[in-house]
Amino acid sequence: MVHSNCRLSHEAGFIWKRTRWTLSASQMAFVWAAMAFLQSAALVAEDAPWNQFRGPRGDGTSLSTKLPVTFGEGSPEITWKVPVAGRAWSSPVIWGNQVWLTNAPQLQNLDEGQEKLEKPVRLSVVCLDLASGAVLHDVVLFEVYSPQFVHPTNSYASPTPYIEAGRVYVHFGSNGTACLDTSTGDVLWKRNDLPCDHFRGAGSSPVVYGDLLYLTMDGFDYQYLAALDKKTGATVWKKDRDVDFGTLDGDHRKAYSTPSLFEIDGRTQLISPFASATIAYDPLTGETIWKVTHGGMNAASRPVMGNGLVYLSAADGKDPLVAVRPNGLGDLTEQIAWRTGKGTPKRPSFLLADDLLFFINDSSVASCLDAKTGEALWTTRLGGDYWASPILANGLIHGVSQSGSVPVFKAAREFELVGESKLEGFFNASPAVAGDALILRSETHVYRIDRKDK
Repeated sequence: MVHSNCRLSHEAGFIWKRTRWTLSASQMAFVWAAMAFLQSAALVAEDAPWNQFRGPRGDGTSLSTKLPVTFGEGSPEITWKVPVAGRAWSSPVIWGNQVWLTNAPQLQNLDEGQEKLEKPVRLSVVCLDLASGAVLHDVVLFEVYSPQFVHPTNSYASPTPYIEAGRVYVHFGSNGTACLDTSTGDVLWKRNDLPCDHFRGAGSSPVVYGDLLYLTMDGFDYQYLAALDKKTGATVWKKDRDVDFGTLDGDHRKAYSTPSLFEIDGRTQLISPFASATIAYDPLTGETIWKVTHGGMNAASRPVMGNGLVYLSAADGKDPLVAVRPNGLGDLTEQIAWRTGKGTPKRPSFLLADDLLFFINDSSVASCLDAKTGEALWTTRLGGDYWASPILANGLIHGVSQSGSVPVFKAAREFELVGESKLEGFFNASPAVAGDALILRSETHVYRIDRKDK
């Protein structure tokens, strides 16, 4: 980006030196307008860093036009592949030349009646060099002797970090949250006093807005959002879920979703799905702006917005995909525009491309809906199981299955498979993008994959 702007500025100066004595004022205005357009185009061509779960906009989209489409183990597209020992489902985040991801050991759940483990569960964060894959930092943050039970399909390190200039925020649910200096790897602050029995393990990722860091704690016992001062870790506000769950069974109150920030009617809103409902909060105060009751439990998908609608997942519910008109205050349940339960995912998030809504469900069925009406346009089975959320770039959708297949198909009203690749290992982490490179994490390795025919 810097190089592009320097080159454009140099060219602008060259044009000025050659033409300043011959061009009229209107001609000069045209020249500078053209240069401004070129600089703007350069800015658009390079996307913001992949700084959080599902990327810079939190919706799985990338501005890259040259992501790799076909590759495989040992192919020249694999720029590097480095082992990362442990078991963690968190996705990579990227800033500058750094790739950050949380890590944890294999599950060591306590036996019934056992008070603590002989050796602690060591929860850590790893930083890799984007160019080479070399380990730059590997920092143990928490040692937990009495970890909560985690379901065999989950891990101790499933929430994805959030990164910004100079700081990375990592979260392990109630086991702890920390902020590190990205240049030194030094820990700036830590918290491990926020209560929540996640019951099956944590899954919600942290989100930043302004000076606040948001943590989602929807467990068996407590269900709330907390906003921390990102500079100190101090609690700024904490809001319990103010809804009637319709049950006292904590297993039906838990969720794993990550909130999204949208501007609606000139106001920034923090929209957070959970069991039975979704609430839109004022991000600065925690005040409830509106809520929608839609039923369901175990919400995991991150909301997306477009066409005047917010698309929500209720996960385990009768019709778990809900499109709501988010305009107004209070209870907006009557403003649900449409809902469906046909082939919808429980864990992977949606993709929105203009008036088309795409998703791949847990059992590999890919679908395209008319985003305005909910009408199903096509469905197809890809094969395998999918927990990772797909990404969208240059009109193409990349998925990644647990068995390592990476299908690429068009984001269009008719299904068209463009390519399919196969990697070794088990994949639950969602893909990340660095420029025109894919960064993929398996259970045992991290890959950088670049297109070679660009």
